[in-house]
Amino acid sequence: IHAGLECGIIGAVVPGLDMISFGPTLRSPHSPDERCFIPSVGKFYDFVVATLENTPVKE
Repeated sequence: IHAGLECGIIGAVVPGLDMISFGPTLRSPHSPDERCFIPSVGKFYDFVVATLENTPVKE
């Protein structure tokens, strides 16, 4: 488990919940040298938008 990753925290509270963690490509995350590979951001953003567009609204 990644100590601060949201999936680890949520999974401890809601056992058995299916979840994923994903994002743009990073180099040296959580350090002063952290860098994001900008071309990977668009693909990540598009996936998040498509996922939200296809998520049913709870009534």
